[in-house]
Amino acid sequence: MQDQDLVDTIKRDYREADLTAADRAMLDYVRKVTLTPAATVENDIQQLRDEGFGDKAILEINQIAGFFAWCNRTVDGLGVELEDFWDDPDVTNV
Repeated sequence: MQDQDLVDTIKRDYREADLTAADRAMLDYVRKVTLTPAATVENDIQQLRDEGFGDKAILEINQIAGFFAWCNRTVDGLGVELEDFWDDPDVTNV
């Protein structure tokens, strides 16, 4: 799979992408803390540990997910509109 193909697949649905078990566990955790944070249980953390993530990495994953959740709620709550280039399929930051 080409890099752009992987990026496109992850953008569409990371669960369809050819990822390592560690990357999939990380994204499963991020999805859960983004959509249903109160449903997070110790087993979610243990799954990350089982894939080789240490406590510092798990904290960083959690903080980054939380930061972006906060940013999105802030700009969405204020009605901030995206710049036109976000609609251009030929423009990417990858």
